[in-house]
Amino acid sequence: MAANIGIMDSAYFVGRSEILSWINDRLQLNLSRIEEAASGAVQCQMMDMTHPGIVPMHKVNFDGKTEYDFIQNYKVLQDVFTKLKIDKHIEVNRLVKARPLDNLEFLQWLKRYCDSVNGGLMNENYNPVERRTKGGNRSIRGPLKNSKSLQTNNSVNSGSCDEDPVVLRRSTSIGAKHMKPGPTSSEFQSMTKEITDLKVSVDLLEKERDFYFAKLRDVEVLCQTPELENLPMSVAIKKILYAADENEDALAEAQEIVSELMSAEQAGLSDDS
Repeated sequence: MAANIGIMDSAYFVGRSEILSWINDRLQLNLSRIEEAASGAVQCQMMDMTHPGIVPMHKVNFDGKTEYDFIQNYKVLQDVFTKLKIDKHIEVNRLVKARPLDNLEFLQWLKRYCDSVNGGLMNENYNPVERRTKGGNRSIRGPLKNSKSLQTNNSVNSGSCDEDPVVLRRSTSIGAKHMKPGPTSSEFQSMTKEITDLKVSVDLLEKERDFYFAKLRDVEVLCQTPELENLPMSVAIKKILYAADENEDALAEAQEIVSELMSAEQAGLSDDS
């Protein structure tokens, strides 16, 4: 199985241009650099093409910009690996940094895996663009819907006006009377300042979010180290970190684990005395 290919396998001698061509041809994309695939969305869709229906595409964020977004995509990918019993460790910490060599190596492995499943043949029934609309990218579907409704309204309006030129002149006259004047210079400056202030606030909030996320990520990495991952305190911390939003019992469960740990330690001290 390609999951266990060695570092000297021919898969790791496939060049960047061939990898990019492979991705662009199969997913109808236009990537020009390997690091553009660092978000993990490409890898998720490649697995979706190789194993139709196995990837929950609604959880894949194709417009991710931050490391947090990337990590969520890799969690989806890791879940898929687990379902398929693929023994492949994903170096998420390195991949999300958009390091070209790390991402190239992972994509080389992915190509070898996909080729081993379908012999390198494309799934002709797979529509990559349509499947991406089921993911986190909503920008594809929105403009199409809006443009369609706009065309419909325009055709209705033009049709009604063509029937009666008087209606056209009258509606134009009425529209001109009710047209609101544009903003004055002072109002425009005020709105510009307000927009600038909002942008500054958003930038500050994003920096604060990234700061605290980095801290949480450091805690997660620490709890995942082989020496600590099975300790009760690490288990309790991970209970909180990995809890879903609707899971209100995570803190209580973590506190229970810590309480049991403290009770065991106190019992041990009593026995020693």
